[in-house]
Amino acid sequence: MDIIKEEIVRSIEADVEEQRQPLLENQPISEKPTKTPGQKAIRKTFKMSAHLSNLLPTGSVLAFQILSPVFTHEGKCLSFVSRAMTLALLGLCGASCFLLCLTDSFRDERGKVRYGLATPCGLWVIDGGAVTIAPDEAAKYCLQPVDFFHALLSIVVFAAVALFDQNVVKCFYPMPSDEVTEILTTLPIGIGVICCLLFVAFPTKRHGIGFPLSRN
Repeated sequence: MDIIKEEIVRSIEADVEEQRQPLLENQPISEKPTKTPGQKAIRKTFKMSAHLSNLLPTGSVLAFQILSPVFTHEGKCLSFVSRAMTLALLGLCGASCFLLCLTDSFRDERGKVRYGLATPCGLWVIDGGAVTIAPDEAAKYCLQPVDFFHALLSIVVFAAVALFDQNVVKCFYPMPSDEVTEILTTLPIGIGVICCLLFVAFPTKRHGIGFPLSRN
């Protein structure tokens, strides 16, 4: 019995000693892989593109990101038709960004979210059917000059997002020069920074189609 007790005590002491030692004591610390300037630029490009997308209607951005590789044949643009379709896609998505910035939403008596188009006289309910909004409430949704300002900014931001898209760039500039490459890299970042500052300086209270809903 004494021998068994001694073995148990030794086993417990060994476990305690093992727990006291650092878990990564003998493991070599892996060095962080170095990135080339090109990889860093691409990483910053994608991060900036993601931030800019938050300022746009999600439906327009999602449609562009899905259809861009299809229309451009993953940047190859095999014919004039591909370029024409890509231009049409850019135009439609840009127009949708402009129009969706002029929409707004509210909750009806049952708490259901209803969307409408802002007009100079109030809000024209799109999906409400027989749902109407009181005149005093409708006056809160009247079209304002800042709405057109935000709509124009959204088109500019969408243009920056399109310049970040490699499929679109390769479609129209398959072999860009060094100057064009530098412009296509820096111009969208400058546009994004300026537009972000303008969005912060001139905020909007609208929660239209494709934008986050209001808590109220």
